[in-house]
Amino acid sequence: MKDVLIISHFTQAPGEKGNGRFHYIAERVNNESAQVELVTTSFSHKTKMQRNVTKEQINSLSYKFTMLHEPGYKKNVSLRRFYSHYIMGKSLQKYMKSRNKPDVIYCSVPSLNVARVAAEFANKHRIKFIIDVQDLWPEAFRMVFNPPLICNMIFFPMQRNADYIYSSADEIIAVSETYCTRALKVNHKSIKAHSIFLGTELTSFDEMAKENKVKEKPKDEIWLSYIGTLGHSYDITSVIEALKVLKEQEIDNIKFIVMGDGPLKSKFEDYANKQGVYSEFTGRLDYRKMVGILNSCDIAVNPIKAGSAGSIINKVGDYAAAGLPVINTQESQEYRDLITEYNSGINCENSNVKELAEKILMLCKNKELRNRMGENHRKLATDMFDRQKTYNRIVDLLVE
Repeated sequence: MKDVLIISHFTQAPGEKGNGRFHYIAERVNNESAQVELVTTSFSHKTKMQRNVTKEQINSLSYKFTMLHEPGYKKNVSLRRFYSHYIMGKSLQKYMKSRNKPDVIYCSVPSLNVARVAAEFANKHRIKFIIDVQDLWPEAFRMVFNPPLICNMIFFPMQRNADYIYSSADEIIAVSETYCTRALKVNHKSIKAHSIFLGTELTSFDEMAKENKVKEKPKDEIWLSYIGTLGHSYDITSVIEALKVLKEQEIDNIKFIVMGDGPLKSKFEDYANKQGVYSEFTGRLDYRKMVGILNSCDIAVNPIKAGSAGSIINKVGDYAAAGLPVINTQESQEYRDLITEYNSGINCENSNVKELAEKILMLCKNKELRNRMGENHRKLATDMFDRQKTYNRIVDLLVE
């Protein structure tokens, strides 16, 4: 029986909210011909707390689940976080020496400390090493923290680690073509990278939407939705200011529903209240409940700040699955091209509040256009975001 080791620093633990890629893969791969172990951290990046997972929750899984010690941190961008990741890497290193050598290591990137340990172990023992690039580090950090001298001291080692990990891979999976291209720049093994969006399973998504449908939505309201992290990369402020512009034009039937949590949640919520914008900040929701609310919305917004290293991010797959037209400010050319190709929404200039207000109003006034773009967006979900089909490539790579 093949031994498949999945290493994912930032995945969910049993009982936590989310729609994890790696748990889904573990369930698919673990069968009579392959045994799977999923290794992650004892610390929750989302809640900034040590996890409290019961034996019953772990035993409910079909595969082995292991949490390794990590001390944790309070801020996403901090020296304490880098230290915490370093310790997690050491924990993994110690654990790898104690377990039987797997046949395949499938490792998410980042974090770089953890993925570096996995790459070194795979190289030393000639184990097939498959990476799954979820984000680009240190590129993502440069957007938030970029003082020249300190930046070079911190980010040069990260860059070197990233290049080593990418170059060590026998197979490259990534959540976008953009990330595939970055990894292939330093990998000289003549391999092909596989761009496989995060996505969701559409059959399950539709069932959740039906079971959790919102029943009390006023007929005269238009609901504008945002889901995901409320942090420095997300330009929620511009959306609020655009809605304030429309309110000043006596358009007050647009409700901005923000589903998610993060370090700037209170700041964004206070700003919306000060601007008198009709809004609701729900906090982090169970995925099922989030799907129910999202499917009751009329328009989705993807407001990403300039300079973001992100490309096809998690939320856009849910927007597509819900069949909502999307108003996008993200600069990723890959994502902008998808919206244009499928005519599934509107691309706006980054941080342009006036244009954002105009496009929101245009979709609010034109139900036929909303419906047409929404149908196109659902077609995009069927083609590119349905895990039941797209993840077959990952499963095949792990069990071949």
